Amino acid sequence: MDRDEAVRKLTEAKVGRIATVRPDGSPHVVPFVFVVIDADDGLRLYWCVDDKPKRSRGLQRLVNVRANPAVELEVDRYDDDWSELWWVRASGMAREVTSPDERARALTALAAKYPPYAGHPPSGPVVAIQVDRVSWWAAGASRTELS
Repeated sequence: MDRDEAVRKLTEAKVGRIATVRPDGSPHVVPFVFVVIDADDGLRLYWCVDDKPKRSRGLQRLVNVRANPAVELEVDRYDDDWSELWWVRASGMAREVTSPDERARALTALAAKYPPYAGHPPSGPVVAIQVDRVSWWAAGASRTELS
């Protein structure tokens, strides 16, 4: 796997896991849906707080990125045929989107990837992650690649 294939797998993934850091320094990992946009300044991911039932709109991951914007996310493929295994990680800094135009672009991209959003656009916060590092591994590779 090379960087282009790793980014393609990241872009096509329907669900990933995002790791944030709680204010007390402990890790917090949850599944999430996202979209990748190739921006002028590199890869950017967006996710949002949607209207699926939750205990609170004040999600722990939002609390975490407001206190410490460093995040890492992971997508992977598991198969009982271990020659098909792979994973891709992306690290970067998260920020809550405040620009109405950027928010609209992100929600449009999310709706294109996730049909339920098209009929009911999320009303919660939108978060951008500026990716500064991508790493990956695939079965049969001699080492993890970084870019």
